[in-house]
Amino acid sequence: MLRSAFLWLSERRGVFNFVKRNGLARRFASRFVAGETLDTAIAAARDLNQRDITVTLDLLGESVTSREEAREASNQAVEILNRIHASGVRGNVSVKLTQMGLDIDRTVALENMTRILDRARELQSFARIDMEASAYVEPTLDLFRNGLHERFGDTTGVVIQSMLRRSADDVADLIARHARVRLVKGAYSEPASIAFPDKRDVDRSFATLAERLLAEGNYPAIATHDERLIRHVTEFVAHEGIANSRFEFQMLYGVRRDLQDRLRREGYNVRVYVPFGTQWYPYLMRRLGERPANVAFIVGNLLKETVSRR
Repeated sequence: MLRSAFLWLSERRGVFNFVKRNGLARRFASRFVAGETLDTAIAAARDLNQRDITVTLDLLGESVTSREEAREASNQAVEILNRIHASGVRGNVSVKLTQMGLDIDRTVALENMTRILDRARELQSFARIDMEASAYVEPTLDLFRNGLHERFGDTTGVVIQSMLRRSADDVADLIARHARVRLVKGAYSEPASIAFPDKRDVDRSFATLAERLLAEGNYPAIATHDERLIRHVTEFVAHEGIANSRFEFQMLYGVRRDLQDRLRREGYNVRVYVPFGTQWYPYLMRRLGERPANVAFIVGNLLKETVSRR
């Protein structure tokens, strides 16, 4: 019921307009979304850089319905790369293939991603392809493997979700291809036939995949705020003699800033995922709706950060 409510709210333009005018709601959103414009995102990135944390910028928005919208989304991604370069910000960009037109036609998404990656390579930058719900996993990996990675190499990377049962095979394949992988738990609500329903199994899968990526992968990004898993990673790399320069931790904008700073003090690379754009309200509602446990996750992490700062 809670999931349905959040998804229903995400589609209500009237509610969105009300929320946008509500000062309290906007202040809450500003904790997790870096404003509505590229200027505000660059400013947030600079602040993070001052804490010696790198960033990946993500313009909010998902599936588009026309070739023109997909082209415009790719133009915006190119502009993000240009602004990152011009501003001297230490960061890169993340994009979703549905924004690039994957639902319209594979060739549309391929063309738009090629434009983005051509520019990223010119600027010696990087563009990560985000992962979406399970229906998009195979199309995303297919485009990455057969259309993008073989051409652009380390200029691009992809995301793997430890909650999916297929991910062990996907990680093995991506390691063999020397591809850059961002490992996440996964926020989508998926059937038990394709995803682990028990959190313990998701965490166990994450730890196992993290170990393999750290030992054999190409600069993996270990994306979690779970302190138990972070401790598992730090103990594993210490035991195996894996240098901190061979991987990075990644976290979400506004979540566990205390933990981000602590990891930097301890000498680990940290990158923060910085979403921005006018679609911040649907973004927050969908993220909460995809997995209502995210409500407890956000509240719990806010409390942890508050306590740790006392």
